[in-house]
Amino acid sequence: MKIKKSSVVAIVVVAGVGAAALYGMRPKALLVDTAIVDRRPLEATIEADGRTRVRERYVIVAPVAGRLERIDRVEGSAVREGDVIARLTAVPLDSQTIAQARARVDAASARALEAAAQGRMASASLDQRRRELSRANRLAEVGGVAPRVVEECELAVVQATEADNGARERLRAAEADARQARATLVGQERVSSTTVLVRAPARGRVLRVVERSERIVAAGTPLLEVGDPSSLEIVVDVLSSDGAGIHPGNSVRLAEWGASNGLESDGAIGGHVRDVEPSAYTKISALGVEEQRVNVIIEPDRLPSMIGDGFRVEVSIVVWSARDVVVVPRSALIQSTDASIGDWSTFVVKAGRVERRTVKIGHVGGASAEVLTGIEPGDVVVVFPSDRVIQGAKVTRRA
Repeated sequence: MKIKKSSVVAIVVVAGVGAAALYGMRPKALLVDTAIVDRRPLEATIEADGRTRVRERYVIVAPVAGRLERIDRVEGSAVREGDVIARLTAVPLDSQTIAQARARVDAASARALEAAAQGRMASASLDQRRRELSRANRLAEVGGVAPRVVEECELAVVQATEADNGARERLRAAEADARQARATLVGQERVSSTTVLVRAPARGRVLRVVERSERIVAAGTPLLEVGDPSSLEIVVDVLSSDGAGIHPGNSVRLAEWGASNGLESDGAIGGHVRDVEPSAYTKISALGVEEQRVNVIIEPDRLPSMIGDGFRVEVSIVVWSARDVVVVPRSALIQSTDASIGDWSTFVVKAGRVERRTVKIGHVGGASAEVLTGIEPGDVVVVFPSDRVIQGAKVTRRA
C-alpha cells in the first residue's frame, strides 16, 4: 500500500501538536526569592522612642502668697546658686483678718489666765488635804479616830496632788497657745510689709518660666524651672514585658537626634542602661489599648552640642548578642499550627525542588533569627514563600 505524502505531513503535524500540548501541560517551575543561611553576629534589641531630660531639675515655687513682680529671666539664661530670680511682695492683710488674729490672741490669753486660776485652786486644795492628813495622824496616835479615816485622808492627798499636776500642765498648754497666737499675729503684720526674695537653689540655666507676668500668686505656685542642660539623661518607656529583660549595664545605640548641622554627624551614639525604674504605670496607646509600661534610664556616652532638654531620640537596647551563630532571614520562617510539624519551619531548595524542614529558633534580632537546629550554613531557603510553594514543588531561583 502506497502512503500518500499528504498523509505523512498530516501525521507529523498532529504529532507535533500533541507534543506541544503535553509540553504545555507539564508543571512549570515556580519563580521564588531565596537567601543563603550563614554564620554571623546577631543582636536581639528592643526598639523604642526616648527623650532627653535634665538629670537634676529644680521647680522653684512661691514660698508665700503675694504679688509676684515680673520675672525678667528668659529661658536659657545662666543662674548661679543664690541668685535672686524672683521677688514677691506679700499681700497686705485686710482689717477683718487682723481683727480675727487679735481676737485669737485675746482668747488664748484668757484661757491662760483661767488655767492659772485653776492651778492656784488645785494648789490650795492640796495644802488643805495635807493639813487634814496631819491632824488625822495625830488623832490616830491617841486613838481619837479610826484607821479608816487616816486612809481616806491619804487618798485625798494623792487625788489632790494629781489634780495639781494636771492644772500645771493645762497652764503650760494655755500659755503656749497664747504665745503661738501672738507670734502668728506678729508674723502676719511683718510679712505684709516685706519683700520675699526667691533665690536659685543650684547653678544652671533657666529651663522654663512658668509665671512671667506680674500677678497675685498663692503659696506653692510654680514660678521657674532651673537645671543644667549639659547634664542630660535619656528616659525610655517600654512595655513592662520588655522591661523585665532589660538590666543595668546593657549597651544602647542612640540615633535620629535630628538634622545634622554640618559639624557633627547624625550617626548612632553609644550608651548604657543606668537603671530600670522599679514601678510600672498604665498608659493608653494610640489604638486606645491599656498598656503597662516602665521607664528605662539611659546614660549616653556623649551628646551632640545642639541637643537640649526634652529632645526625641530613637533607642536600641541590646538585650542579647553573639559573635557567631547560624542566622536565617525571618521572612523565610513559617509558623505552623500543626503540632506534629513543629512551631517553625522553612522551605529549603534542593536540586531545583523545595523541601519543608522543621527548625528550632533561638533569639530574634531585627530581620534575622538564630537557628538552633534544622538547617545548616550554606542551605538555600525560600523567603516570602507563597501558598503555591509546597513540599516537592519545582522552583527556580530569581536572579
